Amino acid sequence: MIKNKKVKITIIGSGPSALILASELNNEIFDINIFEKGNSPGRKFLVAGYGGFNLTHSEPPEIFIQKYDPVEFIKPYFNHFNNFDTRKWFENIGIKTFIGSSKRIYPEKGIKPNQVLETILKKIKDNKGIFHFNYEWIDFDENFYPVFLNKNKRIIVESDIVIFALGGGSWKITGSDGKWLDIFKKYNIETLDFEPSNCALKVDWEKDFLDKFEGKPVKNIAVFSDNKYVKGEFVITNTGVEGGVIYAHAGNVRKQLKTNKKAKLFIDLIPIKTKEEIIKLISGFRSNKSRTGSLQKVFNLDDIKIALLKQNTSKQEFYNDEKLAEKIKKLPLNISGMATLDEAISTVGGLSLKAVDKNLKIKKLPFHYAIGEMLDWDAPTGGYLLQASFSMGNFLAHQLNQLK
Repeated sequence: MIKNKKVKITIIGSGPSALILASELNNEIFDINIFEKGNSPGRKFLVAGYGGFNLTHSEPPEIFIQKYDPVEFIKPYFNHFNNFDTRKWFENIGIKTFIGSSKRIYPEKGIKPNQVLETILKKIKDNKGIFHFNYEWIDFDENFYPVFLNKNKRIIVESDIVIFALGGGSWKITGSDGKWLDIFKKYNIETLDFEPSNCALKVDWEKDFLDKFEGKPVKNIAVFSDNKYVKGEFVITNTGVEGGVIYAHAGNVRKQLKTNKKAKLFIDLIPIKTKEEIIKLISGFRSNKSRTGSLQKVFNLDDIKIALLKQNTSKQEFYNDEKLAEKIKKLPLNISGMATLDEAISTVGGLSLKAVDKNLKIKKLPFHYAIGEMLDWDAPTGGYLLQASFSMGNFLAHQLNQLK
């Protein structure tokens, strides 16, 4: 580094990890420039806020970290800047938060997503960060400086440090189209094709069932696969199922589909009761009342749960107390596929974790780093995706601020 001369940092992308990074870099050391291919920053950040803007989750950190895959990759960044640190960071810049009934952390009621973004942008401006819009990264020059396309002109930006925060391959409308993957491939940097995560799953419903229940929620259930058991609800769609409890199993489903071309989840229709308790109650059904009526009365099973049960239960099983209890606790849901990349909330794939070192530097490039969802890690919705991006952005800022 040249003494008394600021280090030129080029940040490519303006998602959550880039925004935190640009906020926290030391402007006495760095000349901070953020290049965005769209005409405004944080578009995916804003889209994430439309369905309820949970910034992170209030779980204890030791439980929180277990939501990531692979855990060991995210752990050092999360340990540096965890969910409690994120909440404190937002409150320090004027965004007060609260813990909702789901234990997720939200901006206080009345604070809209665009206000959160504007507050972060003010912090970046106060930190002397400069945005450059309509700059699409298209290549490197011979010195590995980034080359951009701006108004049909190729522009080379001389940089001491380049940080990529390009996002994954979902929600193309936000600019997160994953086309950058081909550039890294050209330079023999380890990459993986993008695959959907946190997305709707396909189920081949019978027409009669769909006519009755499309758009209806299945409430107070749990969905499980392998070692993952998640309580909540999901919605029946014309192509399958969607909702938080479904998204949580996308990783397991993706692995099953790769191996078997098909996948299976299981529904626990009555999570609050054990199989033994259910058998005992079924055996006490009055003989003069229909079995369906008894299930509805004793277990409060609604029409949609009864229909799901009957679709997956033979007549013999339906009238066998133990077999019926087994199905109530472990009702199969046959999955035929996943939503498209563009329909997914997030993606896996991108830059391989083997391509970066522990400080998130790209090993095969001289002064380049990568952060956020462009790296190959996975997490459920509920604040976990944002948190990891915040953690990586803050971690890298801290590391770079140590430069002399």
